[in-house]
Amino acid sequence: MKSFICIVWVFLSLLSSAFAEQWPGWRGPTGDGVVKDQTAPLSWSLETDVKWKVKVPGHGHASPVIWDEALFLVSADEETGERLLMRLDRATGQVVWKETVLKAPIEPIHRKNSRASSTPVTDGEAVFVSFLDEEQMFIAAYDFAGKKRWEARPGGFASKHGYCSSPVLWEDKIIINGDHDGDAYLVALEKGTGKEVWKTERPNKTRSYCTPILRTIAGRNQLILSGSKCVASYDPDTGQQHWIIDGPTEQFVASLVYDEKYLYLTCGFPTKHMMAIDPTGSGNVTETHVIWHTRRDASYVPSPVVVDGYYLAVSDSGTATCWKAQEGELLWKEKLGREHSASLVVLRDHVVFGSEKGVITVVKPGPDFKQVARMELGEPLWASPVIVDGCWYLRGEENLYCISRDE
Repeated sequence: MKSFICIVWVFLSLLSSAFAEQWPGWRGPTGDGVVKDQTAPLSWSLETDVKWKVKVPGHGHASPVIWDEALFLVSADEETGERLLMRLDRATGQVVWKETVLKAPIEPIHRKNSRASSTPVTDGEAVFVSFLDEEQMFIAAYDFAGKKRWEARPGGFASKHGYCSSPVLWEDKIIINGDHDGDAYLVALEKGTGKEVWKTERPNKTRSYCTPILRTIAGRNQLILSGSKCVASYDPDTGQQHWIIDGPTEQFVASLVYDEKYLYLTCGFPTKHMMAIDPTGSGNVTETHVIWHTRRDASYVPSPVVVDGYYLAVSDSGTATCWKAQEGELLWKEKLGREHSASLVVLRDHVVFGSEKGVITVVKPGPDFKQVARMELGEPLWASPVIVDGCWYLRGEENLYCISRDE
């Protein structure tokens, strides 16, 4: 009997270690595009390295999220108005279940947006999704078997560009950014019930689409985001504001990144800016905590990365830049192609760029531009790449790909 128990324990251990890494939400485990995996290839070929490829029903720009063997993806059927949540087997790409989360009229959107742009988030027990239900933000929780646990409409949302608000997890809370052209807000819900924990008014009442990052800095838990004509930090437990910077522009999309000393920001509309920010202040720190500020080659939509002392971004028109992060010194800029919307990813000290044409460029940060690889997906790419456990998961306009290579 003991031998049998040992065999079962070993089998379960091997099974769990086969999927040792997770990609639980927007931009991965740390919310900044940094890949923990050390085995995924820096280059690949569609001809030889596609493990599986599945056609995705409907349309959407949200990235997949992954927990053990489960891969979750959202989409929108623009003919029926159904907003969909799917669970796939990450090893094979087979659909385990598909649920209609919401059926609502199709909202007007910007040409670069979709009706399923909000990346879900999971804690390993439930998956949380976000869509627009006419003029209301809609949040729902599903268990891993596809059963709805709860749904909530925590506030209004109005924008001629459509909706995108990716939820983030903080302890027992789901937090969602409600920046819009109306009574804007941040809201935290109990992840077990969907009940409101706190709701904080946002200034300026202007649409933005920034997913917050969460960090503990100088002894304070900070929920940090740009949007609605400001950059601000909040206590994720209470919603109370720590600090705020006015501007530097009106509308924001990209998430911030942090290098254990400074925050780095790229935005926006109608004017583009990049900034380094000291996150240790209190109150209005516009005049005291901006370390450097430039308007050169900033991006509006793609989120940047910071790695090994370098800060990298790509403009929406496809110009990549590399800076000495803390000094704000531009080291190089290089045209990678045309439009970019996908956010950057750090893979083994390399940076992955993805264009709307489906061209993937891998660059080694440093004083000089060094292209390591260039691949073509063969279809448009809007969603940000997911790289975990040796595999690339790429959501193209029509298909979801799992790409890996046996070294």
